[in-house]
Amino acid sequence: MPRARRAPTFRQLTASEVHSVLARNNVGRLAYTYREIVDIEPIHYVHAGEWIYGRTSYGTKLTMLAHNRWVAFEVDEIDGLFEWRSVVVKGAVYVLSPEGTAEARQEFEHALELLRGLIPDTLTESDPTPQRTVLFRISMDEAEGRAATRH
Repeated sequence: MPRARRAPTFRQLTASEVHSVLARNNVGRLAYTYREIVDIEPIHYVHAGEWIYGRTSYGTKLTMLAHNRWVAFEVDEIDGLFEWRSVVVKGAVYVLSPEGTAEARQEFEHALELLRGLIPDTLTESDPTPQRTVLFRISMDEAEGRAATRH
């Protein structure tokens, strides 16, 4: 007699589960638009509080974000076809600078400290990605997640 397959169950993640998925991972995808152009790129990140911190290099992405700072950011944990968790954050990108007001410098230093927790040589002579000199953060204006299980 054939074994009955359990149908997958899909559900919304709780806010706590959303933050847990973001905290467990360090690679996500940043989606952004400008006029009729849509792009999505993988990035390393650190999640802290209601912010996603990352770094990039000067180029097309920053040019596009200067015109439209609203983005989506996604992180997935996939264990199988019907065993996964996915989180989508929507918010604005803020480029951080080591110059300017005391508050701006403090925000930059905080981001640098967090990113050095992921890659200790960030912005040093030993940096494995020295071209990524621009630090940014994404506000978590909206954050939601979904999960699938076969339990």
